[in-house]
Amino acid sequence: MGEAPRKALVGARQSIALDTFGGRIHVEWDPAAAVTPLGQLPFFIEFLKVSGVFEAWVADCPLAYHSHHASDKRAVLATLLLSILAGHHRYAHITAIRHDGIHPELLGVSRLVSEDAARRALARIDESLGVAWLDRHLAKTTQPLLTTPWILDLDATVKCLYGKQEGAVVGYNPKKPGRPSHSYHSAWMANTRLALAVDVLPGNETAPLHSMPGIWAWLDALPNAERPALLRGDLAYGSESVLREAEARDQPYLTKLRVTKNVKALIKTWFRSNAWEEAGQGWEGVTDRLTLSGWSRARRVVVLRRILTGEILMTAKDDDQELFDFMERDVPTKRYEYAVLVTSTEHEILTLAQLYRDRADAENNFDELKNQWGWGGFTTQDLARCQLMARMVALVYNWWTLFVRLAQPHKHFEAISSRPLLLHGVATHTQHAGQTRLTI
Repeated sequence: MGEAPRKALVGARQSIALDTFGGRIHVEWDPAAAVTPLGQLPFFIEFLKVSGVFEAWVADCPLAYHSHHASDKRAVLATLLLSILAGHHRYAHITAIRHDGIHPELLGVSRLVSEDAARRALARIDESLGVAWLDRHLAKTTQPLLTTPWILDLDATVKCLYGKQEGAVVGYNPKKPGRPSHSYHSAWMANTRLALAVDVLPGNETAPLHSMPGIWAWLDALPNAERPALLRGDLAYGSESVLREAEARDQPYLTKLRVTKNVKALIKTWFRSNAWEEAGQGWEGVTDRLTLSGWSRARRVVVLRRILTGEILMTAKDDDQELFDFMERDVPTKRYEYAVLVTSTEHEILTLAQLYRDRADAENNFDELKNQWGWGGFTTQDLARCQLMARMVALVYNWWTLFVRLAQPHKHFEAISSRPLLLHGVATHTQHAGQTRLTI
C-alpha cells in the first residue's frame, strides 16, 4: 500500500487576510520554520542521551533495511517515540509531528517518517524478535529497583475494537458487552507506577491462565534477591492454578476470592462472632483456614466486612417493569459489605487489608495508559504489531515516568499533568556564531 495522497491547502509563504477583533491580520505558512510545540522536549532528550537508553534501544532493534532508499530505523524509532510522547493513539496522528523543525536533529535523524512508513517498519520486524527486544529494554527500566522489597501487581483490561482485526473476539467486556476486543495482561511494580510486562491477547483470553505461563517464566528467570515480596491480584487470580504455582515457588501472594457458596458459608459462620479485629477505614476482619472445592489444600483466608451507611436503593422487575424502592431505616439494622482475601503470608489482618486496598492504584495505571498514552489505540489488522506497540508504549511511559520523578521525586504526575508542565511549549531554533539556541 502506498501513502495516502495529501492535498496542499495553501502554497508555501502564501498569506491569507483575516478580520479579527484586534484588527486585520495576515496569516502565512512556513513549512521550513524551525519551530516546535514540544518546546521542553530537549530536557527529556538529554535524559535519554545521558542514560544511554535510546542509543541502546536503537542499536538493539531487529529492524533491518536493505534498500538505500528505505527509511532509517533510527528515524522510525524517533518518530514512534515522539508520537507516543505526544499522547497519540493512532498512526495517523504522526502527521501532526512529522514536520517538527527542531527535534529530529536533536534525536540524531534528518527527518521523521510518515505514518505509513512507521506501520510498514513494524510489519518488517519478526514478532518473536521484536517482543524479546522490547521486553529486554522494558526490564532495564526497573531492574535496578528489584533488589529492594517490592510488590508485583497483576491485572488485565480490555481494548474495544471496531473492525475485523486479528484477535478481535467477543469476550469479557463489562462496559461494552458484545463488542470485540483485545485483552491487555500486564504486570506492575506497585507504588512506583512502572510497567514490568504487557501481553496482548485475543478478547476471549482475559483469564489469568492465558498470561500466567509468561509471568511464571519471567519470575523464574529472576534471582531470588530480586523476586517480589508479594504477588497481588484481584479475584481472577484467586484460582487453584495460580495459587498452586505461587506456592511451588515459595512466592508469597495476596488475592481476593469470589463469594461462592462455600465462601458465603464461611461468612455466615463468623457473622455473630466477637473475634472481629480492626482492619482500617471502617473495615473489620477475622482470619480462618478454608478448603474450597477444587483446591488441593487448606489456605489462610481473611474475611473483611464494613457497615454500609446511607440509603440503599433496591431494584426489582415485575412484568418487565423495573421497580425502585429504598430500604426503610425505621428498624435499627446493620447492613454489611464483605470481601474475602486468601494469602500465604502471616501478616496481621490490618496489614493485609491495607495491602489489598493499595492494589486500587493498579487501576489508575490502566486508566492512564489507555486514556493518556497509546494502549487504547495504535491498532492494525494483525496482532503482531499491536503486541509491539503495546510494549513500546509501556517502555516510553516508563522512561517518561522516571524522568518526571527526577523533577518530582515524591509524587507521580499522570501525563495529563506532566506533559503541560515538562513537555509542551512553543519553541524556536536559531543558530549564531556556532551556537545553537532554543527559545521557549
